[in-house]
Amino acid sequence: MKRKLLIFLIDGIGDVAVPELGFKTPLQVARTPWMDKLAEYGWNGLLDPVEPGLACGSDVAHMSILGYDPRKYYRGRGAFESMGAGLEMKPGDIAFKSNFAYLEKETGIVKLRKADPHFGNMGPIFCEAVNDVKLPSFPHHQVTVQYAIEHRCGVRVRGPGLTDTITGTDPLKDNKLLIHCEPTANNEESRMTSKLVNELSGAFINILSEHPINKERIKQGKNPANCILLRGCSSCIEVPSIEAIHGLKSFLIAPTCIIAGIGMTLGMDLIKVPGATGDYSTDFNAKGQACIQHITSDKYDFGFCHLKAVDDAGHDKDVQKKIYYFERIDEMIGTVVQTLEQRKDESYTVIVTGDHTTPVLYGDHSCEPVPFCITNLPFHQKGDDIKQFDEVSVSQGSLGRFCGDQVMPIAKHFMKK
Repeated sequence: MKRKLLIFLIDGIGDVAVPELGFKTPLQVARTPWMDKLAEYGWNGLLDPVEPGLACGSDVAHMSILGYDPRKYYRGRGAFESMGAGLEMKPGDIAFKSNFAYLEKETGIVKLRKADPHFGNMGPIFCEAVNDVKLPSFPHHQVTVQYAIEHRCGVRVRGPGLTDTITGTDPLKDNKLLIHCEPTANNEESRMTSKLVNELSGAFINILSEHPINKERIKQGKNPANCILLRGCSSCIEVPSIEAIHGLKSFLIAPTCIIAGIGMTLGMDLIKVPGATGDYSTDFNAKGQACIQHITSDKYDFGFCHLKAVDDAGHDKDVQKKIYYFERIDEMIGTVVQTLEQRKDESYTVIVTGDHTTPVLYGDHSCEPVPFCITNLPFHQKGDDIKQFDEVSVSQGSLGRFCGDQVMPIAKHFMKK
C-alpha cells in the first residue's frame, strides 16, 4: 500500500521560556492533544530549518525544508511575494515584497513600517492608485502593483536592463530613516536599477500623500499610509519541480503570498480555500477539509499546509493569542488525522513542524531550532517514548537535531515503512 505525505507547517512555531508562563513556552502550555498523540506514536526531534544559529525567513526555510538549497537558489523574496499576489513573473523582471508604511515626510523617518494594524479595505484602493505609475526618467519600464494581504503588496518592474543586485528601501525597524536604494554590484545594470527604484519610491510617496483617503485620515488624527517600502528585490528563479526531485505530485495550501509564490515556483498546485486568509481570521476548518479532499484524491501524493496565525501572535508579542492559535490548529489537525485514520485503502505519513521561532518576548524571528514530529497513519505502535509535542520534549526524541535539507529524505524513508 502506497503511503502519501502530508506536512503541517506552523509558521513561527518555536519560542523561548516565558516568565509569565512559569518559564515554559506557549506550545508547552497550550492544550494540543492531537499533536501530542502524533508525537507519542511518532518519531521526534529538533529541526534547524536551514542551519544552526540562523534566524531565517520563512521563504529560505521553506526552500530548505522542501529540498532546495537556498545558498544555491535563493535570490530574494520579492518574486515569491509578487507571484503569490497574482503577478506573472518573466525572465528579466524584478519584484519586491512591499509594505504600506507611514513616513514622516519632513524628516524622512519611517515612523511605522505597518501603516495601520487594521488596514482593511484601503490596500486595494491604494494599489489601484499607484499601479502603472509612470517614471519620467524610465519611460520604457512598466510598474505593476498588486494587493496581497493586510498592509502588504507585490511590486513588479518590467523593462530592459534590470537586475536584482540592489538594496531595498525598507529600514526594517520603525523610527528609522527611509533607505536610499544602492547597487550591490559594480555594473551599469545595478546602478541604473537603483536609480529607478529611488525614483519609484518617491513617486509612490507623492501619489499616496495626495490621496483623498490619506488626507481624510490626517484630518481624523490617524497616520497616513503614504509610503511603500520596497525590500527583497529578486528576479524569478528556475528550479526543477517537486515532482522532478522527489517523485511526488504535490499541492500547497497557503494563502500567505510569499509561501504561495514559493510553491508556484516549485511546481506545486496552489489550492485556493475560501475563508483561508493567512491571518487571525482564517478558517482553519476550511483548510483542514481542503487537506482531506486533496490528499485523499488520486491526483496527489504530497500535501503541504502552511499555517500562519501563530507567527503573527509572536510578532505581536501576544502570548495568550499564540497559545490560543496553537489550540485552534490542533483541533484542525485532529479533524484531518481522524478522517485519514478511517480510510482503509490508503496510509499516510504526517509531519508537524515549523519554519522558524518567533518568540513572543522578541517579536521577531530568532535562531532556536523548532520541534519536529513524523508519524505514520493509521496509528499502530508508539514511537520514541515522547508524550508531548513541544520544543523541550522533542529534544529527547530519536531523530536528534538535524537541518532542513534532511526533512524530505526523512519523510521518504518513513513513507517506505
